[in-house]
Parts: sequence; structure tokens; C-alpha cells
Amino acid sequence: MRVVVTRPRHSGERTVRRLTQMGHDAFLLSLAEPIHHTGEAARALSNTEGAIAVTSAEAIRALATLGPDLARHFHRPMFAVGKSTAKEAAGLGFTDITASEGGGIELATLISARMGGPAQSPLLYLAGDPRAAGFEAKLTELQLPFRTVECYRMQDTIPDEAILRQLFEDAPADAVLLYSHQTARRFFVLPFIQKNPAALSETRFLCLSEAVAGAIPPAMRLHADIAEMPNEDQLLALLVTA
Repeated sequence: MRVVVTRPRHSGERTVRRLTQMGHDAFLLSLAEPIHHTGEAARALSNTEGAIAVTSAEAIRALATLGPDLARHFHRPMFAVGKSTAKEAAGLGFTDITASEGGGIELATLISARMGGPAQSPLLYLAGDPRAAGFEAKLTELQLPFRTVECYRMQDTIPDEAILRQLFEDAPADAVLLYSHQTARRFFVLPFIQKNPAALSETRFLCLSEAVAGAIPPAMRLHADIAEMPNEDQLLALLVTA
């Protein structure tokens, strides 16, 4: 199958390699790239103690820019969404890592169960902008104290129209992988996509979650499939039926 991966370059290249190993023709279409806020991350770590939470591997990559000064924080408990993010944290040097199988809501529930009683210090949430609201909302519901610090921002990028024509007109893609509500929104407001909706008539939109699917225009939602769990393994499993 011809599969378009709408992820930032670093994570997208990994997914493209995985799809290629599965026998698909995979193409990377990055719609945003990260800008790391290294100073904010450093100050947040220095001014806090105790557990850290991340809902994206991009937060770990932001920490990687801190260099040797990061080592004194490697002992701190790290809670991460998904095994890929946990693997990045371990590769960086963190030693006490717990990963959730689902998304942010599942991670908040897991943190509540693991931390037991009241925390001695607020959980440090190293976040991005924009981000889904579910993790912070669930922490609030569970009455877990936390502090959110944005350590990166995703900046929109607009692909060249010739690339979009190649992917969706010259040899139309069979499937587009959508990983976040923000990414799906970026995709469907691209001028080329808005001017050429017929180019997507045979394309399936494979979504990581219900929230992601919510960004698909109503006229195209019949073409959408949603992963059983919000992780890449379940997302790629949809290619079997797409």
C-alpha cells in the first residue's frame, strides 16, 4: 500500500522505516516541526523535584539538548505515554520509567495508582504546544497536583504543492496516518487539499484516536478508521483492513 505518514521528521522517519519493513510504500509528509525551549526545560527541572511526566517523545528530545547537566535528574521517576516515548527516555539515561499503554488519560490514571497517597511535590509535566487537554484534565479530576511547563512548540510547515500532487493525484495514497487532532487539522486545511477533495476519494484516514478523527471534515469521516488503542502498533494494524 502507498501510505503517507504525517509526523515530524524525527519520529516520521522511524515510522517510514517500519512501514517499509512491512512491505508498504511509505512517504513522509511532515506538517509541523518542533522548536525546543531548552531554557524553560532546564529551569523546570532545577526548580522541582520528584516525578516527571511526558506525553510525547518530543519532550524527551527537548531534554536531550541539555547535555551533561541532565544526568542529575536521571534518578527521578518518569511517567511516559507509550513504549516509544519510554524507550527514548531510557536511551537518554532515565532509569525509573513507567509507561502507559494508552494516551494521556490512561497515563494520569496510572500515575494516580502508582503514587498512592498525596505526592510530596507536584508532578512536573513537560509538555508541548499545542497539546490535547485530556492528561491535565484527568490529573485535575484525580486531584493530583502538577505543574505544566512547555518545553517545545510545534510550528506548522506547508509542504510544496508539487509533493502533494505527487502523493494524492499522480499516484493517490491508499492511506494517510494521522497521529493527533492538531496534525489532522493541519492536513485538511492545506490549500491543495481544500481545492482538490476529489484527490482523496479513495484514501483512508487512519486515526490514533476518536479525538484525531474529530478533526476530519464530516464529508470525509466515512473514510476514517480509528485504532483500538492510541498507540502506533494498533494504528498500523488498521492497514490490514484499510
